[in-house]
Amino acid sequence: MADTQQVDPKAEKKAARLARRIGGFAEEHGGAEGQVAYLGQRGARIVLVGEDGAWGDVFAPSTDIARLAVEKAGITVHEEFDGEFAAKVRTGPYEWSRMAGIQVGGPSNG
Repeated sequence: MADTQQVDPKAEKKAARLARRIGGFAEEHGGAEGQVAYLGQRGARIVLVGEDGAWGDVFAPSTDIARLAVEKAGITVHEEFDGEFAAKVRTGPYEWSRMAGIQVGGPSNG
């Protein structure tokens, strides 16, 4: 049975654009996995982790668009950012200094 659900053409374009960015990240980092996080009215954050441990994120105006984008990009999507998935992230001096600054009142990075 064919899916008769209509997809908003603007949402489809946004998802396709995000999928290209996700695909570019995956290509640059030997593959990628992701997690979609709902941000309320602001939309959704797609956290990406490359096979090399690099990480980044992209933002979508809704979780529906975010989920469509990761589907189009063909990456593995995790329900939660924890466990083995989180352990794949590799951080460097910038992240550690930034986290320390945020957590214990260190100097700002900007």
